[in-house]
Amino acid sequence: MTDVRHVLVLPDRDAAEEVAAELAGRFSLAEEPRLVRDALAGEDDAEDAQWLVVVEDPAAGLDPAALDALAGAYDGWLE
Repeated sequence: MTDVRHVLVLPDRDAAEEVAAELAGRFSLAEEPRLVRDALAGEDDAEDAQWLVVVEDPAAGLDPAALDALAGAYDGWLE
């Protein structure tokens, strides 16, 4: 078994929270997704920060294409 971590990048906190809730509802997750604020280098405005949704996938059972499509629906992407 290989531990896998998926990172979905979202444009704002609201989108990240919605994606995290949808992930928990659509997929069998080992643990709740974590939200992490990712300020880009040199940014002065905290509102411009991207948000990451970190999903642990210990069984490597989540489909990366499905995760990317979900993030894309919120103007984000799978890292």
